[in-house]
Amino acid sequence: MDQLQSIVDAICEGFEAKNAVRDETLRRSRQLIRHCANSIRASHRDDFADAQSLMATARAAAAEMVADAQEYPDVYHAGYTQDALKELAEAHITYALITENSLPTPEELNVEPAAYLNGLAEAVGEMRRYVLDRLRRGDVATGERLLAVMDDIYSQLITVDFPNAITGGLRRQTDMVRGVLERTRGDLTTAVRQEEMKAALRAFGEQIGLAAEE
Repeated sequence: MDQLQSIVDAICEGFEAKNAVRDETLRRSRQLIRHCANSIRASHRDDFADAQSLMATARAAAAEMVADAQEYPDVYHAGYTQDALKELAEAHITYALITENSLPTPEELNVEPAAYLNGLAEAVGEMRRYVLDRLRRGDVATGERLLAVMDDIYSQLITVDFPNAITGGLRRQTDMVRGVLERTRGDLTTAVRQEEMKAALRAFGEQIGLAAEE
């Protein structure tokens, strides 16, 4: 029985170490998500210096989280860990799409492929928000550019036909992207028609003015 005591004590020590890593990973995941959310908000404000600074902070937090969590695969692959890494991907992809920079790869961000693809899908929602903000300012050209990007992303996501257990529920996210894409297309079409109508009215007004002068 003395042997049993030592076995149980060793197991408990291992559990204590794992539980400490789990608690720290939860704390870091919340911190990471907060940094990413603030970075996305900065990108929407076109405050790109702030967005870059927050992304750098987020990457550092993610590196610490991953370094410790990878020792325990079930902690590393837990939902809270992968959700935080998904947010990291989303923040970087959102910044890249808005600023017309190259997309970061999963390897550059040190995130799992499934987390990356789900972050890519969620970035489409951020693109819709950015497009609507631009349309309110009368910037139809940016809206058209980003709609084309959103269309490209959807076209790629629908080719990823694997079980949800592998992709982290990507199919549901892809369905969401399709809805966001179609709503944005409708909003942009309306904006384009309004701009065309305004241009036609201006041209008509100028013609009337010229006719009156003659």
